[in-house]
Amino acid sequence: MRLLLLPSCFFLVHSAFLLNCITAQPEPASEPATSVKDAPLPVQAVVENLQRKNALRAAALTRFEGTRVYRVQYRGFPGDHDAEMVVHVIFHAPSSKEFTVVSQNGSKFIGDRIFKKLLEGEQEAGNEENRRRSALSTENYDFTMAGYEDSPEGGRYVLDLLPKTKNKFLYRGKIWVDAKDFAVVRIEAEPAKNPSFWIKKTDVSHKYVKVDDFWLPAENHSESLIRLGGKATLSIEYRDYKIVEATPLNQPAHAQTMATTNAR
Repeated sequence: MRLLLLPSCFFLVHSAFLLNCITAQPEPASEPATSVKDAPLPVQAVVENLQRKNALRAAALTRFEGTRVYRVQYRGFPGDHDAEMVVHVIFHAPSSKEFTVVSQNGSKFIGDRIFKKLLEGEQEAGNEENRRRSALSTENYDFTMAGYEDSPEGGRYVLDLLPKTKNKFLYRGKIWVDAKDFAVVRIEAEPAKNPSFWIKKTDVSHKYVKVDDFWLPAENHSESLIRLGGKATLSIEYRDYKIVEATPLNQPAHAQTMATTNAR
């Protein structure tokens, strides 16, 4: 049963992104990446724009609400287990989140231990020091250009990430950056630091979608291979976003507005 605690570590790696981006639908399939030489901007300019736009979006987004559906599936020793939890989330800038469990079913052990740890881990990642140490920045990562893609929604820069430290909130892999908004729209990666000796390998995938001026998570998925032969799968689906309070990015910072928007 102790093995079921392992998935609780996985989404610590990505919690910092939850403050900067928006969701509900998976990213449409894109065209194969072209060569690096076809990218309109060099990697340094892309990263500079990404950091600047992330900071602007974080400063402008004051409050939003949404619904999440957490699902855990474990197959292996000492037995198979499944569980689901629906949570209502209220975000207050700069990083405060209120979680209300709407429903929960399946394995009681997963509900009491895994889901609880996930919510606690996200709160931990949101404190000021952890946000700085996990930021998508040149302080924490080395970036290289992997290619450039065209999609129905526009161009996407594909960057390789190499963490500078083995921080549990960092990861190594690829990110896809929207060429217009300079926001992360997709992540394919693995943790920079293995969250447990019992985990042999973990693959993580995140997708994001735009609502109004902001980007938030749409879909998170991780699969971990356990050393004793099992496999743990964790997914989070994000629904029903409402931007409650924000400053439109195309208006002066003092022009505060109240808006309510449902993610499509």
